[in-house]
Amino acid sequence: MAGEESTHRIPGTLTEEQAGRMLADMNEVIRAGEETRKLRAEMIKLFIGFGWTQDRIARLAAMSQPAVSKQMAKHRPDDDLTPPMELSLDQYDTPWLEGRLWALAEEISETLSDTARCTRHVNAVARGKKRFTPENVDELRRLVEEDLRLHRATLPAGYQDAYDRISRGLDIPSKPTITTSAVTTSAGAIPAAATVSASVRRALAHRIQRDRLTGEA
Repeated sequence: MAGEESTHRIPGTLTEEQAGRMLADMNEVIRAGEETRKLRAEMIKLFIGFGWTQDRIARLAAMSQPAVSKQMAKHRPDDDLTPPMELSLDQYDTPWLEGRLWALAEEISETLSDTARCTRHVNAVARGKKRFTPENVDELRRLVEEDLRLHRATLPAGYQDAYDRISRGLDIPSKPTITTSAVTTSAGAIPAAATVSASVRRALAHRIQRDRLTGEA
């Protein structure tokens, strides 16, 4: 029977399960690449809002000027006349807190030379194999808590303080973060949180939290 034969592995070939796992891994990498490109495009929109020049954006994004020109043609500085988004680290919408947690986990992993309990999870996030679902965030919180408990004497005290603030925020139902007050930065004003995607807010919080933990903020 042809149907029966198709379910059996031919000697020397892959099983359907093996092939399925390989293709699933490839799909994850492809999907992660698409998501990263989308995030970069959104960040470039922010940079355009700062009033940065095409040359500056191309240099920062390591892109060709024609590629940046294409993005700039889509988004002009006056496209979104919205109130600026606050850059304070202490904001309590879920994407912002997730970005802070992600940054803290990375710092813990690097401080412990990749022997931390959270290292595998952090690496999976970096490869796009784990997303910020409620289940994955809960798992990352548990791993970070374990690392903080097991390595209390090794890790800077500020790590525990940062986690306590993040954890309290995640335990409270999030509300939209909207502000009408301008925040002056070297980059300029950022559009209001209501118009910025969760992935962008997560990436911004991640960068700001890492800089704060390393004393570079």
